Amino acid sequence: MTLSMKSTLKQLRGVTADPALSVIVKTHRTHPENEQDPIALKNGLSEAAERLTNEYDKRTSDAILSKVEEALTDHDHNYNLDSLAIFATADEAKVLRLPVDATPRVVVDKKFATRDFVRDLAHSVHYYALVVTRTHARLIEAVNNRVVREFDDKAPEQADMQNLTFPIDNTSLYTTSGADRSAASNEDNYLKEFLNRVDKSVQEVIGKSQDNVSLFVVGDARNISFYKDVCDRPDIIAGSADNVTDLENGSAQHIIDSLNETVEAYRTSRHESSLGEMEAARGNNLLRTDLQAIYQAAFQGIGERLYVRIGYIQPAVVDEANQSITLSDDAAADGVTDDVVGEIIELVSAHGGEVVFLPKEIIADTDIALVTRY
Repeated sequence: MTLSMKSTLKQLRGVTADPALSVIVKTHRTHPENEQDPIALKNGLSEAAERLTNEYDKRTSDAILSKVEEALTDHDHNYNLDSLAIFATADEAKVLRLPVDATPRVVVDKKFATRDFVRDLAHSVHYYALVVTRTHARLIEAVNNRVVREFDDKAPEQADMQNLTFPIDNTSLYTTSGADRSAASNEDNYLKEFLNRVDKSVQEVIGKSQDNVSLFVVGDARNISFYKDVCDRPDIIAGSADNVTDLENGSAQHIIDSLNETVEAYRTSRHESSLGEMEAARGNNLLRTDLQAIYQAAFQGIGERLYVRIGYIQPAVVDEANQSITLSDDAAADGVTDDVVGEIIELVSAHGGEVVFLPKEIIADTDIALVTRY
């Protein structure tokens, strides 16, 4: 899988098939808990096989199960995160490890069960942590305080890199005579050149993700300052931390745990800036707060940024043909979508828009608002 989690979920959201199979399994990151994972996966696949066999002809069910088996051929439970999701049709199957908790279930429908994952990831801060020292650079992907992965030679994004692949060692350290080393500017230049090469790799990896992700830089104050000087896109740097220990040998989770306060400060700043952004959009007649108008704009793909109160859910009858919704008080009634807000989140995300979840005290006047592109 070369697409990122969010990009893959966007892609899957657009798939319509009869049937579209979703198998979601709770998994574990560490031993011995992950010894349960093969059994949980086997149980989920058994339920999926039973559902498909009972509801569809043998040719269809066999084709889907064959694609699932093929997609799981090299699956290693030692690399599991918090959930495992399998999305399959008769033509293709995708397996995603996801850093969010999910309710185990099997869904056989005409669309994949991606909504909860899209909402959870939209609710989260998805970012890269770049660790830089004088001799070494590491790149870690995380969601909130959960590590997704640390980039190494197995990362598919690095299979055809034009620049250096992570982890990166500084192989051109300036270590000549003491007289030369006494000229601090010489060593500074060598270090900046190393960090410039590191940045080229960062930009290439982030460019492949197709997501609006933030970058946090971890190191000592000098290295952070030098990296900011040479970074091609300083606008993506959301924060930095210069008090983290064991930069080269510490676990990825140690690095992410050390960033927790910095990431939370970034989240808070995003929340606070949202009010000004909404008011600016209102002044330009680009803000919609009526749920019907928001759904229509999201359906048409003109939503630039969606603001949602944390916990806001609304059942509704959705009429895609007429781009309209009718609110309902009964989420279990026939024809009612249990959460039209989730539908709107998926639509905005699928069309390249951003989703921001806000606490009630920030978005006090409304439960949902959409800034449109025009």
